[in-house]
Amino acid sequence: RTIARGALPPRPTLTVAPGERLRVAFATWNTRDHPTMHLSPEFWEKIDRSRLEVFAYNLRPDDENPFQRRAKAAFEHYLDVSQESVAAIARRIREDRIAILVDRNGYTLNAREGIFALRPAPLQINCIGFPGTLGAEWYDYIFTDRFSVPEHLQRFYTERPLYMPHMAFPSDTTRLPPGPPPTRAACGLPESGFVFCCFNSSYKILPEVFAIWMRLLAAVPGSVLWLLDTSAEVRSNLRGEAKRAGIDPARLIFAPVVPVGTHVARNAAADLFLDSYPYGAHTTANDALLAGLPVITCAGETLASRIAGSQLNAIGLPELITTSFAEYEALALRLATEPGLLDGYRERLRANRYTSPLFDMARYARDFEDAMLRIWAEHQA
Repeated sequence: RTIARGALPPRPTLTVAPGERLRVAFATWNTRDHPTMHLSPEFWEKIDRSRLEVFAYNLRPDDENPFQRRAKAAFEHYLDVSQESVAAIARRIREDRIAILVDRNGYTLNAREGIFALRPAPLQINCIGFPGTLGAEWYDYIFTDRFSVPEHLQRFYTERPLYMPHMAFPSDTTRLPPGPPPTRAACGLPESGFVFCCFNSSYKILPEVFAIWMRLLAAVPGSVLWLLDTSAEVRSNLRGEAKRAGIDPARLIFAPVVPVGTHVARNAAADLFLDSYPYGAHTTANDALLAGLPVITCAGETLASRIAGSQLNAIGLPELITTSFAEYEALALRLATEPGLLDGYRERLRANRYTSPLFDMARYARDFEDAMLRIWAEHQA
């Protein structure tokens, strides 16, 4: 509100000389054990330095955690600006002659959004960190794809959509450890029976969707629901809701929080990932698909509800995208009770793993480079 009351800083002018690489920068606080960081390093490592000169402005104090170390190695220029003021960071970005500045936080914890209001770069992009419009005129684009933000929904965004050709979300395929996946016993699961799972954060689990999950457990004898163990309060509340729905609370099994690679691998022990709504799976959908676990989602009109669908499209499984609770519940029940149908989707997921765009980070990096060069050319025209 303070910024809105005064005149906005002008968009800086910048000339990129012939033969000079375009400078693109990422500003982020999340160089740590964070969902967006689980997805990004391989993409950053594959950016072609002959096409772009890429900077990272790290807003988080440097503590040499393994995610931060990998980010440092990936970027041509990695700058720790965590102790600098918003004004000083903006001034540094201008002095570094950044053409395109990418915001990987948005309105999230520890973000430094004032940097972008000072308009330090000619083009500024809202990218992945916040699943929605930022509603601020100093953002030129929202980084997305045509499933996540279809053209008929563009009117709800102040930013222009910057469409990636396949999907907006990258994926670090190196986070899946080699070797066979863990057994059900190793994961604390029953050896027999259908395993539904949802590893989304507990705040995404709303009563309407949880009620569907309870009806699925009732309809599929011997089935269990595998959830992420985030707190004793969550366990108690969800088990209480299950009991009120007539489901034995013991059929809810809670997975402890474990390191990223271990978590991704254990997805393979489940049979079907059930997405939440309206805030759906983002990184967790990617985890499941990377491990070979089919995901069923319900896509609404909000960006937060459409990310899993974007990834299913990119891996060649659009049939697992539903658009209503009734369709979602009916499809989940069919998949749980028709083994051949589910096996077919598992096989397609396995086959598409190495041929579809979702996990092809060399292709994704080229698409990103092309997008940056294209919007800069349009800006200069």
